[in-house]
Amino acid sequence: MSVAELAAAVEARYPDVVVARGEATVVIDRNELLDALAWLRDERGVQLDALSSVTATHWPDRDPAFWVVYELRSTALVQRLRVKVPVREDDQHVPSVTEMFPTANWHERETFDLYGIEFDGHPDLTRILLPAGWEGHPLRKDEPLGGVPTWFKGATMPPIDERGMA
Repeated sequence: MSVAELAAAVEARYPDVVVARGEATVVIDRNELLDALAWLRDERGVQLDALSSVTATHWPDRDPAFWVVYELRSTALVQRLRVKVPVREDDQHVPSVTEMFPTANWHERETFDLYGIEFDGHPDLTRILLPAGWEGHPLRKDEPLGGVPTWFKGATMPPIDERGMA
């Protein structure tokens, strides 16, 4: 199966499909996410049965400000599809997909930790990379760069947001 054939199969049910640089992407509304992922997994000729990644992007000056991104793979058809879900700044929630794809457990926790996206229904939505008391979400583009002073061959390198321009 080619990328174009996969895109055509998906487009028959979900029309917002784009093929660019040899990759297919479909945009799904979050209210349709669980049904769409079940269909993409179970539909003969699509069979995207493996979730390899969940992440997000943040565009603070745009609406929607966030995009939650799911990378699906078909082990039978040796194909992949990106699923993007728009999420508004004022309502950062999407349903958890851990019941359908157990691998989403840690991916959703990482996305929550680094972007602050809430995955409703997740069995243990707690920080996974940063300490429990950490404030903020470091991969958001509106977070300060921060850092700690670092010693390098006898000299100190200040955090990036404290460096002067030379």
